[in-house]
Amino acid sequence: MNASTAICRIILLSIALASQSLQADETITIASKVFTESVILGEMASQIATSSGVTVIHRRELGGTRLLWTALLKGEVDIYPEYTGTLSNEIFSELGLSNDSELTAALGKHDVRMTRPLGFNNTYVLGTRLELAEKLALQNISDLIRYPELRLGFSNEFLDRADGWRALKAYYDLPHEDVRGLDHELSYRGLDSGAIDVIDLYSTDAGIAYYNLASLNDDREFFPAYHAVFIYRAELESSVPQIIRTLERLQGSVNEKDMAGMNARVAIDGVHEAVVAAEFLSDKLAIDVEAVEQSAVEQLLRHTRDHLILVGVSLSAALLLAVPLGIAAFDRPRLGQIILAAVAILQTIPSLALFVFLIPLFGIGALPAVIALFLYSLLPIVRNTYSGLHDIPTALRESAEALGLPRSVRLLKIELPLAMRSILAGIKTAAVINVGTATIAALIGAGGYGQPILTGIRLDDTGLILQGAIPAAVLALLVQGIFGLLERVLIPRGLKYSNTAAAGN
Repeated sequence: MNASTAICRIILLSIALASQSLQADETITIASKVFTESVILGEMASQIATSSGVTVIHRRELGGTRLLWTALLKGEVDIYPEYTGTLSNEIFSELGLSNDSELTAALGKHDVRMTRPLGFNNTYVLGTRLELAEKLALQNISDLIRYPELRLGFSNEFLDRADGWRALKAYYDLPHEDVRGLDHELSYRGLDSGAIDVIDLYSTDAGIAYYNLASLNDDREFFPAYHAVFIYRAELESSVPQIIRTLERLQGSVNEKDMAGMNARVAIDGVHEAVVAAEFLSDKLAIDVEAVEQSAVEQLLRHTRDHLILVGVSLSAALLLAVPLGIAAFDRPRLGQIILAAVAILQTIPSLALFVFLIPLFGIGALPAVIALFLYSLLPIVRNTYSGLHDIPTALRESAEALGLPRSVRLLKIELPLAMRSILAGIKTAAVINVGTATIAALIGAGGYGQPILTGIRLDDTGLILQGAIPAAVLALLVQGIFGLLERVLIPRGLKYSNTAAAGN
């Protein structure tokens, strides 16, 4: 079996391990974005589907608008909560849609359907600290024109959206240049600490009351209506019509006060989203579904399993390619410069950007995460394999050649054992890098220790953040220890002695 065939088999195995539950009949996938309200609405849809006897996978905190929309079109997601203003001004911004009928028609061209509005308008607003608003007499967005020195901090998605900062700045002729991009949930902390002065908010955010913020009026009516809806793939109307009928029953049943209250129960009171969603469905639609919460141990085991799959599969695949590449780089110096430069360039690509680049090709979930981690593993293994072979004393290499030993024998019996310490160091470095980088993979639905970290950031819960950060750190230490033991086993005693003696000299 050659290396490329082995790599393909390993990657296919990772797909099976990570997505085997998706192969069951009557299974639908519901997704939610990386903020509390979306997760609650996703839980509602999940519980409605479960009450209809359908197996459901809820991909919580999957990402932003573009990621979920792409996943919906590719069939990797079946349903997710969205907002009419986001669809009109972000997804279909070039069409200039003016009403829901035109929006429905635009969605239909992609075989996507939209439920009727749930009953609340969660529009964008700009917010600041109440004391600052009172001090500067800030009531409207247009008032910001008088204070160009104010520091603005907006969510990364708001900075890039067609209905976001750039359009708002031009519409109001705002002079501000000190504008920072950051996670939406972290922006509250920045505002509360005084590091920034104005942030973007959703009108139903629990943080507005919790942090005692002042919302600035959209006095020139820049923002459109953002009515909450569910969008879904058209084929669900024939395959699971009972779910669509029940989702439609939510029309007009969720007002802004209800939604803000549910957000507050999760974000401030610490009630699980599944419990909040279940209580609402019981009260409004008389749908009784037991909200199942996993214990901390069950969550840890699930996250550990996901993380080990990501790290183990990607590192194994990298080993099969990187060691031969390192050997080739040493044997063929000109080719070696190209190989080393190529793997070095891969290492410079920001991890989140690489994950996102791979989504159009490989979808969401474990597969793009495994491929990204595989690419990140190449540099340390290739470089250390090359360095280990390059550092073998010339006299030893020439002696082996003088004995007439074939190249393959010299490589396997002499050169690779002599370079083994360096190779193992490269593998260890790659493994530790993978353990840390894999936490980001939760943003594209790959699970692992990044999932509780994301949830903890969203809920401002340090305990949840530590539930992901501590196991990741422990796993990194375990990897260090395991490779330390492997060095003792794989490096011949004579080589260890000679290396120690050489170091002493």
